[in-house]
Amino acid sequence: MIRMNDDFLNDLKFESLGSRNWGLFEQLFGPRGACGNCWCMYYRLRPAEFREGKFEEGNKLAMKEIVEAGKPAGILALYEGQAIAWCAFAPREDFTKLSRSRVHKPIDDRSVWSIPCIFIHKDFRKYGVSIALLKGVIAYARENGIRIIEAYPVIPTTVRLPDSFAWTGLYKSFERAGFTIADRTSANRPLVRFYT
Repeated sequence: MIRMNDDFLNDLKFESLGSRNWGLFEQLFGPRGACGNCWCMYYRLRPAEFREGKFEEGNKLAMKEIVEAGKPAGILALYEGQAIAWCAFAPREDFTKLSRSRVHKPIDDRSVWSIPCIFIHKDFRKYGVSIALLKGVIAYARENGIRIIEAYPVIPTTVRLPDSFAWTGLYKSFERAGFTIADRTSANRPLVRFYT
């Protein structure tokens, strides 16, 4: 167990996922692949492929293949050398599920990078890590010439939203990180953007 200091958010470091830090990602996701052997492949695969990948480490191996090919996968938040949070981040077209979405269709033809998923280790939830992580993603985007970041967070309709239903991130975190609503086709799952 990592011990947090009072200003641990200032000590977070952010790295894009690659072969060199795959072990940290693997450790963060644990034996369950974050949740139900997802390994953050839910938005990248067709439904049947995703379901099949939940067995015999199929989804994990699919993510590893993306990483080893040097393709963008996402950003890790590190604290004291360990990964404590993850944000999927890649060009929108890499996420097959978004191309078939009824409520999150492209709103224009501009080049966009998407954040379809956020995962924070259970010991670090409710401390502001998601906002810090989003700011880390924004910094990465600016450094790499990515002009538009898009996400699809949830606005809870109940007082307490179970963590397992918040994988797209909470709207209030995106709002605090500077994102604004670009499309309201879904009342409780708006499309938000940040222009770098």
